[in-house]
Amino acid sequence: MESILGLLSSVLVYEAVRWIQLAAAVLSILGSSSIIVYVVLQRLACRPELQPLFLLSVSDFLLALCWLIGAAIYTTHCGHTHTDCYHLHTAEELLYMASFFYMLNYMWSLYMSAWRKFCCITGLPVQFSDRMISAGKTTALLSGLLPVLLMMPVFIQGNISQCQANDSAPYRCLLMHTGALYLNTHHQQPIRACRLLHTYRIAVFLTTFILTLTGIMVLMGKARRIHRRVVTSHGYLGDQQRASFRLVDRRMILYPTVFVFCWGPAACLAALRFVEPSACQGVAGSVLYISQAFTSASQGFFNCLVYGWKHTRFRHVRTVLSQDVDTQTPLLQCQKKKRGYQTLLRPCRP
Repeated sequence: MESILGLLSSVLVYEAVRWIQLAAAVLSILGSSSIIVYVVLQRLACRPELQPLFLLSVSDFLLALCWLIGAAIYTTHCGHTHTDCYHLHTAEELLYMASFFYMLNYMWSLYMSAWRKFCCITGLPVQFSDRMISAGKTTALLSGLLPVLLMMPVFIQGNISQCQANDSAPYRCLLMHTGALYLNTHHQQPIRACRLLHTYRIAVFLTTFILTLTGIMVLMGKARRIHRRVVTSHGYLGDQQRASFRLVDRRMILYPTVFVFCWGPAACLAALRFVEPSACQGVAGSVLYISQAFTSASQGFFNCLVYGWKHTRFRHVRTVLSQDVDTQTPLLQCQKKKRGYQTLLRPCRP
């Protein structure tokens, strides 16, 4: 009787998660795609100021698309569904790591922008600023390459050991691999190689989560100190300067908060699975699982607001573009387009 009640409860939870994940994934797709479409139509994807945001939006879009596919095939009972779910989760894990790393790349670009302003004031050599730009390009490349390398053992060894055979339950297509919320008498333990791979995937997720959160706080803290040095270097501290201080302080709190809000439930669930798997069963696991369905799947929506449409840098570029269209003659607009807005986006030259 208890196993039957547990099975009914799990079915209700999975059904709720399915619809929450579906709605949140659609919001993320709409949000991230709005940034992608705008940047592509304005031909700004390769601009140093907006390239980190563009790459972050692309990774968020692809991740949300995986969430959407998983929710769509939740009730599919085809024989090959377990294999599709296994590869879908591998792709999801690759994409969330790419999203984490591109988020750090975005923070690095903010830090680099503050350093460029500092170079203008202190007269540091031009080569120093150029090295920082090269470091930003290297960071963007590694952000896309490192997740592929980390997920390669999961894809290769998982197929060799046929770990996808353990993903036959329909809930495997929902969110990340978390295990059953309620065990029954027919539950079978996976083979040792698959258990090790499952532990490896959880460890990779927790490690990247902690590193990303730490990196956001460190880079924002450094950018905040440099920004204060740049503003106070003029020797005048008025209302406008104090307002800029408050803006940077709010960002320093907002960015880690949004990241923890989106991935905190998933990190708690993964930590419980890593330390005490039995604690994830029952009500506690259900609450975290439902919370994860809303927060993790809606990351693309929150990122497009926090890092895109509501961010000063993005609004500044949009303002410059609209002013160019409204005030310049067609000849000047053509010349401006040909130069690619280099005067707006290039580092300061002494």
